[in-house]
Amino acid sequence: MAGKPANDLGANRGIERSKSPVFVIGCHRSGTALFYDSLLSAGGFPLYHAAPFLHSTLLAMSGDPSVPKNREKMLQIWLRSKAFRRTGLNPEDLRSRILQECKSGGDFLRITMGELARRAGVQRWADYDPDNIMYMATIKREVPDALFVHVVRDGRDTALSMKKQHASDDRWWAQERALYAWALLWQWTVQKGRRCGERFPDDYLEVRYEDLVREPENTLRTVGEFLDHDLDHGRIQKNSIGRVASPNTVWKDESSLETLNSIDRWKQKLSQSEIVALEALIGDCLEEFGYCLSAERRRSFLLDPTLNLMRLSYPWYFDAKLFLKSKTVVGRLIVKGKRLELTDPV
Repeated sequence: MAGKPANDLGANRGIERSKSPVFVIGCHRSGTALFYDSLLSAGGFPLYHAAPFLHSTLLAMSGDPSVPKNREKMLQIWLRSKAFRRTGLNPEDLRSRILQECKSGGDFLRITMGELARRAGVQRWADYDPDNIMYMATIKREVPDALFVHVVRDGRDTALSMKKQHASDDRWWAQERALYAWALLWQWTVQKGRRCGERFPDDYLEVRYEDLVREPENTLRTVGEFLDHDLDHGRIQKNSIGRVASPNTVWKDESSLETLNSIDRWKQKLSQSEIVALEALIGDCLEEFGYCLSAERRRSFLLDPTLNLMRLSYPWYFDAKLFLKSKTVVGRLIVKGKRLELTDPV
Protein backbone atom coordinates (compact mmCIF):
# COMPACT_ATOMS: atom_id res chain seq x y z
CA MET A 1 0.00 0.00 0.00
CA ALA A 2 1.04 3.59 -0.41
CA GLY A 3 2.82 4.88 2.65
CA LYS A 4 5.79 6.82 3.89
CA PRO A 5 8.76 7.38 1.58
CA ALA A 6 11.08 4.41 1.35
CA ASN A 7 14.01 4.61 3.72
CA ASP A 8 16.92 3.06 1.84
CA LEU A 9 16.06 1.91 -1.65
CA GLY A 10 13.97 4.89 -2.64
CA ALA A 11 10.42 5.19 -3.90
CA ASN A 12 9.45 5.30 -7.54
CA ARG A 13 9.81 9.05 -8.00
CA GLY A 14 10.64 11.11 -11.04
CA ILE A 15 9.62 8.24 -13.31
CA GLU A 16 6.37 7.95 -15.22
CA ARG A 17 4.60 5.28 -13.20
CA SER A 18 2.44 4.10 -16.09
CA LYS A 19 5.62 2.83 -17.77
CA SER A 20 7.13 1.12 -14.73
CA PRO A 21 7.68 -2.65 -14.92
CA VAL A 22 5.54 -4.83 -12.67
CA PHE A 23 6.87 -7.79 -10.69
CA VAL A 24 4.27 -10.34 -9.59
CA ILE A 25 5.51 -12.13 -6.47
CA GLY A 26 4.26 -14.39 -3.70
CA CYS A 27 4.39 -17.87 -2.29
CA HIS A 28 3.72 -20.66 -4.77
CA ARG A 29 0.08 -21.82 -5.03
CA SER A 30 -1.13 -18.39 -3.89
CA GLY A 31 -2.81 -17.09 -7.05
CA THR A 32 0.19 -15.34 -8.60
CA ALA A 33 -0.52 -16.96 -11.99
CA LEU A 34 -4.14 -15.80 -11.87
CA PHE A 35 -3.10 -12.24 -11.12
CA TYR A 36 -0.37 -12.19 -13.78
CA ASP A 37 -2.79 -13.47 -16.43
CA SER A 38 -5.28 -10.82 -15.29
CA LEU A 39 -2.66 -8.19 -16.12
CA LEU A 40 -2.08 -9.70 -19.55
CA SER A 41 -5.83 -9.95 -20.17
CA ALA A 42 -6.20 -6.25 -19.35
CA GLY A 43 -3.88 -5.23 -22.18
CA GLY A 44 -0.91 -2.89 -22.16
CA PHE A 45 1.64 -5.64 -21.46
CA PRO A 46 3.42 -8.00 -23.87
CA LEU A 47 1.76 -11.43 -23.92
CA TYR A 48 4.65 -13.40 -22.51
CA HIS A 49 3.59 -16.78 -21.12
CA ALA A 50 6.70 -17.81 -19.24
CA ALA A 51 8.70 -17.14 -16.11
CA PRO A 52 12.31 -16.07 -16.79
CA PHE A 53 13.50 -17.55 -13.45
CA LEU A 54 16.29 -15.03 -13.75
CA HIS A 55 17.34 -14.18 -10.21
CA SER A 56 16.14 -17.47 -8.74
CA THR A 57 17.85 -19.82 -11.22
CA LEU A 58 19.59 -18.40 -14.28
CA LEU A 59 21.93 -16.04 -12.43
CA ALA A 60 22.62 -18.63 -9.76
CA MET A 61 23.77 -21.03 -12.49
CA SER A 62 25.85 -18.55 -14.48
CA GLY A 63 27.21 -16.12 -11.88
CA ASP A 64 27.50 -12.31 -11.81
CA PRO A 65 26.81 -11.05 -15.37
CA SER A 66 29.18 -8.11 -14.89
CA VAL A 67 31.92 -10.70 -15.48
CA PRO A 68 32.13 -11.27 -19.27
CA LYS A 69 32.56 -15.05 -19.11
CA ASN A 70 29.54 -15.32 -16.80
CA ARG A 71 27.54 -13.17 -19.18
CA GLU A 72 28.39 -15.51 -22.02
CA LYS A 73 27.40 -18.52 -19.94
CA MET A 74 24.12 -16.84 -18.97
CA LEU A 75 23.31 -16.20 -22.61
CA GLN A 76 24.11 -19.78 -23.59
CA ILE A 77 21.82 -21.16 -20.90
CA TRP A 78 19.03 -18.69 -21.63
CA LEU A 79 19.01 -19.52 -25.35
CA ARG A 80 18.33 -23.15 -24.39
CA SER A 81 15.50 -22.33 -21.98
CA LYS A 82 11.75 -22.44 -22.28
CA ALA A 83 11.71 -18.78 -21.24
CA PHE A 84 13.63 -17.86 -24.40
CA ARG A 85 11.60 -20.14 -26.65
CA ARG A 86 8.41 -18.45 -25.46
CA THR A 87 9.71 -15.00 -26.50
CA GLY A 88 9.45 -15.87 -30.19
CA LEU A 89 12.75 -14.07 -30.76
CA ASN A 90 15.70 -15.32 -32.77
CA PRO A 91 19.01 -15.91 -30.95
CA GLU A 92 20.65 -13.06 -32.84
CA ASP A 93 17.95 -10.51 -31.99
CA LEU A 94 19.51 -9.64 -28.64
CA ARG A 95 22.83 -11.48 -28.49
CA SER A 96 25.08 -8.46 -29.07
CA ARG A 97 23.16 -6.23 -26.64
CA ILE A 98 23.27 -8.83 -23.88
CA LEU A 99 26.97 -9.52 -24.34
CA GLN A 100 27.85 -5.83 -24.49
CA GLU A 101 25.36 -4.09 -22.19
CA CYS A 102 24.13 -6.64 -19.65
CA LYS A 103 25.95 -6.07 -16.35
CA SER A 104 23.14 -7.12 -13.99
CA GLY A 105 19.88 -9.02 -13.82
CA GLY A 106 18.07 -5.72 -14.22
CA ASP A 107 19.93 -5.01 -17.45
CA PHE A 108 18.94 -8.44 -18.75
CA LEU A 109 15.26 -7.81 -18.03
CA ARG A 110 15.30 -4.32 -19.54
CA ILE A 111 16.88 -5.67 -22.71
CA THR A 112 14.77 -8.79 -23.16
CA MET A 113 11.42 -7.74 -21.73
CA GLY A 114 11.85 -4.26 -23.15
CA GLU A 115 12.23 -5.75 -26.62
CA LEU A 116 9.07 -7.81 -26.15
CA ALA A 117 7.20 -4.65 -25.10
CA ARG A 118 8.57 -2.72 -28.08
CA ARG A 119 7.45 -5.40 -30.53
CA ALA A 120 4.02 -5.55 -28.90
CA GLY A 121 3.65 -1.77 -29.17
CA VAL A 122 3.27 -1.26 -25.41
CA GLN A 123 5.23 0.85 -22.94
CA ARG A 124 5.70 -1.51 -20.01
CA TRP A 125 6.20 -5.15 -19.15
CA ALA A 126 5.41 -7.52 -16.30
CA ASP A 127 7.67 -10.20 -14.87
CA TYR A 128 6.16 -13.39 -13.47
CA ASP A 129 8.27 -15.37 -11.04
CA PRO A 130 6.84 -15.91 -7.54
CA ASP A 131 10.36 -16.57 -6.22
CA ASN A 132 11.36 -12.97 -6.97
CA ILE A 133 9.92 -12.29 -3.53
CA MET A 134 13.29 -13.49 -2.21
CA TYR A 135 15.23 -11.04 -4.41
CA MET A 136 13.17 -7.87 -4.06
CA ALA A 137 15.97 -5.71 -2.69
CA THR A 138 18.31 -6.78 -5.48
CA ILE A 139 15.68 -6.18 -8.14
CA LYS A 140 14.86 -2.76 -6.70
CA ARG A 141 18.51 -1.73 -6.88
CA GLU A 142 18.82 -2.98 -10.45
CA VAL A 143 15.40 -1.76 -11.64
CA PRO A 144 14.69 1.41 -9.61
CA ASP A 145 11.22 1.94 -11.10
CA ALA A 146 10.08 -1.62 -10.31
CA LEU A 147 6.62 -2.04 -8.80
CA PHE A 148 5.87 -5.16 -6.74
CA VAL A 149 2.47 -6.81 -6.35
CA HIS A 150 2.57 -9.45 -3.63
CA VAL A 151 -0.32 -11.91 -3.91
CA VAL A 152 -1.09 -13.42 -0.50
CA ARG A 153 -3.33 -16.42 0.11
CA ASP A 154 -4.49 -18.07 3.34
CA GLY A 155 -1.52 -20.15 4.47
CA ARG A 156 -3.74 -23.11 5.31
CA ASP A 157 -5.04 -23.31 1.75
CA THR A 158 -1.58 -22.64 0.32
CA ALA A 159 0.06 -25.39 2.38
CA LEU A 160 -2.71 -27.83 1.49
CA SER A 161 -2.33 -27.04 -2.23
CA MET A 162 1.47 -27.36 -2.17
CA LYS A 163 1.23 -30.68 -0.33
CA LYS A 164 -1.19 -31.94 -2.99
CA GLN A 165 0.98 -30.69 -5.86
CA HIS A 166 4.20 -32.19 -4.47
CA ALA A 167 2.76 -35.42 -3.09
CA SER A 168 5.22 -37.55 -5.09
CA ASP A 169 8.30 -35.39 -4.43
CA ASP A 170 11.28 -37.02 -2.77
CA ARG A 171 11.92 -34.36 -0.12
CA TRP A 172 13.86 -34.76 3.08
CA TRP A 173 10.87 -34.19 5.34
CA ALA A 174 8.52 -37.09 5.98
CA GLN A 175 5.24 -37.09 4.08
CA GLU A 176 3.25 -37.05 7.33
CA ARG A 177 4.97 -33.73 8.15
CA ALA A 178 4.77 -32.29 4.64
CA LEU A 179 1.70 -30.15 5.32
CA TYR A 180 3.47 -28.40 8.19
CA ALA A 181 6.71 -27.97 6.25
CA TRP A 182 4.81 -26.24 3.43
CA ALA A 183 3.00 -24.08 5.97
CA LEU A 184 6.31 -22.94 7.44
CA LEU A 185 7.59 -22.19 3.94
CA TRP A 186 4.48 -20.06 3.32
CA GLN A 187 5.08 -18.16 6.55
CA TRP A 188 8.77 -17.59 5.81
CA THR A 189 7.96 -16.41 2.27
CA VAL A 190 5.14 -13.97 2.98
CA GLN A 191 6.93 -12.44 5.95
CA LYS A 192 10.08 -11.98 3.89
CA GLY A 193 8.03 -10.23 1.21
CA ARG A 194 6.31 -7.90 3.65
CA ARG A 195 9.49 -7.02 5.52
CA CYS A 196 11.29 -6.16 2.31
CA GLY A 197 8.28 -4.27 0.93
CA GLU A 198 8.36 -2.03 3.99
CA ARG A 199 11.64 -0.63 2.65
CA PHE A 200 9.89 0.89 -0.38
CA PRO A 201 6.21 1.09 0.58
CA ASP A 202 5.22 3.42 -2.27
CA ASP A 203 6.17 0.72 -4.76
CA TYR A 204 4.84 -2.35 -2.96
CA LEU A 205 1.25 -3.59 -2.73
CA GLU A 206 -0.26 -6.68 -1.14
CA VAL A 207 -3.29 -8.26 -2.78
CA ARG A 208 -5.24 -11.01 -1.09
CA TYR A 209 -6.14 -13.90 -3.35
CA GLU A 210 -9.50 -14.18 -1.63
CA ASP A 211 -10.32 -10.56 -2.53
CA LEU A 212 -9.24 -11.15 -6.12
CA VAL A 213 -11.70 -14.04 -6.36
CA ARG A 214 -14.59 -12.67 -4.31
CA GLU A 215 -14.40 -8.98 -5.25
CA PRO A 216 -12.41 -8.86 -8.49
CA GLU A 217 -13.78 -5.54 -9.75
CA ASN A 218 -12.94 -3.54 -6.61
CA THR A 219 -9.64 -5.35 -6.07
CA LEU A 220 -8.45 -4.78 -9.64
CA ARG A 221 -9.49 -1.14 -9.44
CA THR A 222 -7.29 -0.69 -6.37
CA VAL A 223 -4.36 -2.43 -8.04
CA GLY A 224 -4.90 -0.38 -11.20
CA GLU A 225 -4.59 2.83 -9.19
CA PHE A 226 -1.37 1.58 -7.64
CA LEU A 227 0.09 0.62 -11.03
CA ASP A 228 -1.42 3.59 -12.91
CA HIS A 229 -2.89 1.05 -15.33
CA ASP A 230 -6.47 0.43 -16.46
CA LEU A 231 -7.43 -2.97 -15.07
CA ASP A 232 -11.06 -3.00 -16.16
CA HIS A 233 -12.63 -6.22 -14.89
CA GLY A 234 -15.12 -6.44 -17.74
CA ARG A 235 -12.38 -6.19 -20.36
CA ILE A 236 -10.24 -8.74 -18.51
CA GLN A 237 -13.11 -11.23 -18.53
CA LYS A 238 -13.86 -10.56 -22.20
CA ASN A 239 -10.22 -11.01 -23.24
CA SER A 240 -9.44 -13.69 -20.66
CA ILE A 241 -6.31 -15.72 -21.23
CA GLY A 242 -4.34 -18.25 -19.24
CA ARG A 243 -5.53 -18.81 -15.67
CA VAL A 244 -8.29 -16.24 -16.01
CA ALA A 245 -9.95 -18.50 -18.59
CA SER A 246 -8.83 -21.85 -17.12
CA PRO A 247 -8.28 -22.15 -13.34
CA ASN A 248 -4.89 -23.41 -12.19
CA THR A 249 -5.92 -26.14 -9.79
CA VAL A 250 -4.32 -29.34 -8.51
CA TRP A 251 -7.77 -30.57 -7.46
CA LYS A 252 -8.86 -31.89 -10.84
CA ASP A 253 -12.10 -33.32 -9.49
CA GLU A 254 -13.16 -29.80 -8.54
CA SER A 255 -11.88 -27.89 -11.56
CA SER A 256 -15.35 -26.85 -12.72
CA LEU A 257 -16.02 -25.36 -9.27
CA GLU A 258 -12.61 -23.78 -8.73
CA THR A 259 -13.91 -20.26 -8.17
CA LEU A 260 -16.29 -21.50 -5.47
CA ASN A 261 -13.99 -24.03 -3.80
CA SER A 262 -10.55 -22.46 -3.94
CA ILE A 263 -11.21 -20.42 -0.78
CA ASP A 264 -11.30 -22.09 2.64
CA ARG A 265 -10.78 -25.52 1.13
CA TRP A 266 -8.80 -26.37 4.25
CA LYS A 267 -12.03 -26.47 6.23
CA GLN A 268 -13.19 -29.49 4.24
CA LYS A 269 -9.88 -31.17 3.41
CA LEU A 270 -8.08 -31.06 6.77
CA SER A 271 -8.89 -32.95 9.94
CA GLN A 272 -9.55 -31.06 13.15
CA SER A 273 -6.21 -32.18 14.59
CA GLU A 274 -4.40 -30.91 11.47
CA ILE A 275 -6.15 -27.54 11.73
CA VAL A 276 -5.23 -27.20 15.40
CA ALA A 277 -1.59 -28.08 14.68
CA LEU A 278 -1.40 -25.74 11.67
CA GLU A 279 -2.82 -22.81 13.59
CA ALA A 280 -0.49 -23.43 16.50
CA LEU A 281 2.37 -23.47 14.02
CA ILE A 282 1.60 -20.43 11.83
CA GLY A 283 -1.33 -18.81 13.64
CA ASP A 284 0.49 -15.58 14.48
CA CYS A 285 1.39 -15.08 10.82
CA LEU A 286 -2.15 -15.88 9.68
CA GLU A 287 -3.47 -13.19 12.00
CA GLU A 288 -0.75 -10.77 10.92
CA PHE A 289 -2.05 -11.06 7.35
CA GLY A 290 -5.69 -10.72 8.39
CA TYR A 291 -6.86 -14.34 8.42
CA CYS A 292 -9.16 -15.52 11.20
CA LEU A 293 -8.36 -18.61 13.22
CA SER A 294 -10.69 -21.35 14.37
CA ALA A 295 -11.72 -21.34 18.00
CA GLU A 296 -9.71 -24.46 18.81
CA ARG A 297 -6.33 -22.88 18.24
CA ARG A 298 -3.84 -23.57 21.02
CA ARG A 299 -1.57 -20.55 21.30
CA SER A 300 0.85 -21.55 24.00
CA PHE A 301 2.55 -24.67 22.69
CA LEU A 302 2.56 -27.50 20.16
CA LEU A 303 1.67 -30.88 21.55
CA ASP A 304 3.96 -32.62 19.10
CA PRO A 305 7.64 -31.93 19.93
CA THR A 306 8.57 -32.68 16.31
CA LEU A 307 6.41 -29.77 15.11
CA ASN A 308 7.96 -27.56 17.74
CA LEU A 309 11.40 -28.47 16.43
CA MET A 310 10.26 -27.77 12.86
CA ARG A 311 8.94 -24.34 13.91
CA LEU A 312 12.33 -23.44 15.34
CA SER A 313 14.63 -25.01 12.74
CA TYR A 314 12.95 -24.60 9.38
CA PRO A 315 13.34 -20.80 9.09
CA TRP A 316 17.08 -21.29 9.61
CA TYR A 317 17.07 -23.99 6.95
CA PHE A 318 15.22 -21.77 4.44
CA ASP A 319 17.55 -18.82 5.15
CA ALA A 320 20.67 -20.97 4.79
CA LYS A 321 19.48 -22.49 1.53
CA LEU A 322 18.72 -19.06 0.06
CA PHE A 323 22.10 -17.71 1.18
CA LEU A 324 24.02 -20.63 -0.34
CA LYS A 325 22.01 -20.40 -3.54
CA SER A 326 22.31 -16.66 -4.11
CA LYS A 327 25.48 -15.55 -2.31
CA THR A 328 28.04 -18.33 -2.79
CA VAL A 329 29.60 -20.39 -5.55
CA VAL A 330 27.98 -23.39 -3.92
CA GLY A 331 24.79 -22.10 -5.48
CA ARG A 332 26.03 -23.09 -8.89
CA LEU A 333 26.30 -26.67 -7.66
CA ILE A 334 22.96 -26.93 -5.86
CA VAL A 335 20.82 -25.02 -8.37
CA LYS A 336 19.50 -27.26 -11.10
CA GLY A 337 18.31 -26.16 -14.53
CA LYS A 338 15.23 -28.39 -14.51
CA ARG A 339 12.77 -25.54 -14.05
CA LEU A 340 14.30 -23.76 -17.08
CA GLU A 341 13.35 -26.77 -19.26
CA LEU A 342 16.61 -26.62 -21.18
CA THR A 343 17.14 -28.13 -24.59
CA ASP A 344 20.37 -30.00 -25.30
CA PRO A 345 23.36 -27.77 -26.14
CA VAL A 346 23.89 -27.17 -29.83
